[in-house]
Amino acid sequence: MALSKPVISALSFYFGQLFEHPVRTKAITCAIIATTGNLASQKISGSKALDFHSLLAYGIYGLVVGGTIPHYFYNFLDWAVPEDASFPIAKKLLLERLVYSPLYQAFTLYALARLEGKDHDGALEQLRHLYLPVLTTSWKYLTIIHLINLSFVPPMLRVLIINLMGFFWTIYIANQRRQQKEKEGKKK
Repeated sequence: MALSKPVISALSFYFGQLFEHPVRTKAITCAIIATTGNLASQKISGSKALDFHSLLAYGIYGLVVGGTIPHYFYNFLDWAVPEDASFPIAKKLLLERLVYSPLYQAFTLYALARLEGKDHDGALEQLRHLYLPVLTTSWKYLTIIHLINLSFVPPMLRVLIINLMGFFWTIYIANQRRQQKEKEGKKK
């Protein structure tokens, strides 16, 4: 029981911050999750030395983009497709999967490449190689999670659920980008 008090206290603080300062809280949460996801990816891949530049890039991306854009997108989704519309969950899911996700995945791949130091052409080249595999994997494996998120999770917590899923997605993205970088290194 004594162990549960700090957990309950931390959750109370987090939910209080989420209610009072939703964008800031989601941005900080996403920065932490993106950084730890990248760290986990580096450890899983067997990297001897940590790539701090990559950790910083993922943290900055999570702070600036990963928590804020989904916040506004899900607010827009709830506004654009009210609950009393016919088939609201299906409409929201289609908008998320067919409009938002393709744009967000492209922006994520490009922005991470730029934050890690690639020039515009290098970022576009990486985007060209990774975009379709990443997007189709997202559609294949994450659609059910988005369906559950839209169907059962309160709106205030949707970005948190997406960010928690994003931990594993970050590991996948970082691994895909690392493999692409290794392919480019072998070609030179």
